[in-house]
Amino acid sequence: MRTPVPQADSQAGSKPSGLPAALCAYLIWGFLPLYLILVQSVPPIEFVGWRIIWTLPFCLLIVFFRKQIPELKAALFNRRAMLILLASSILIATNWFVYVWAVQTGEIFAASLGYYINPLVNVLLGTMLLGEKLSRLQWIAVALAGAGVAVLLAGALTTFWISLTLALSFGTYGLLRKQVAVGSLPGLTIESALLLPLSAVIAMWYAAGSGGSSFGQDIYLSLAIVLGGVLTAVPLLMFAVAAKRMDYSALGFIQFLAPSIVFILGLTVFDRPLLPAQLASFAFIWTAIAIFAWDLIQRGRKAKPA
Repeated sequence: MRTPVPQADSQAGSKPSGLPAALCAYLIWGFLPLYLILVQSVPPIEFVGWRIIWTLPFCLLIVFFRKQIPELKAALFNRRAMLILLASSILIATNWFVYVWAVQTGEIFAASLGYYINPLVNVLLGTMLLGEKLSRLQWIAVALAGAGVAVLLAGALTTFWISLTLALSFGTYGLLRKQVAVGSLPGLTIESALLLPLSAVIAMWYAAGSGGSSFGQDIYLSLAIVLGGVLTAVPLLMFAVAAKRMDYSALGFIQFLAPSIVFILGLTVFDRPLLPAQLASFAFIWTAIAIFAWDLIQRGRKAKPA
């Protein structure tokens, strides 16, 4: 669903605010389940195949207009970058498939929890693998989030794998993308190109089946499938713009907007029952987020005079 980008370089002088772009990106990601209602008749794996197929041309178009073709070429001729992007493409495809499947089967709270857990997974990965340091309050937040995951494991085992797969796949995806010097959109373009052969095979396999391809049977469904490419590329572009114009820590807070919207949609539009274990897990993770956010705000205030 979201692709991490390198932290923006600080620039002297005034610059446009990145907040509108960030809100646009996370609002689109948050309301994505409503779009998935339009394509709910499409099998999840076929839909992900078509999503990749239609994402590639939109990404190429945006990369062209943003004059990022040289960056794209440089990555294509870098063996290490291509190997990392191959691994990240598998992870993001897995993430997309599990998310679409979860929403289409009504496990929307499990999907929301996955993206609440994800930032805390990023913190743990950064600490264990990148040598980043946590404050005492941040460790308390991580412990509370761990308790929330444990509650979920004990009381909602049948949906636990959804949340964990979404969090770990996207967390590891972000970690891999940090290891390669390629921007968000050129990276997604290459990932989509790497996944294109498999996506084409999936599309042809469904077309040859008894039910036929979902694309081309109905004009409105076909347009909805094409829209999947737009809804992948456009919020990613908005996110890239926001990351260049605002503090990455502030951008991290806005990240919680998307799973919060998904949570509200689960209660209202999708009218899904909230399991006691899921409610308890949400409570632990919301508390962890509040503590983590408070600690970052306090550290930011202390750092300003310096």
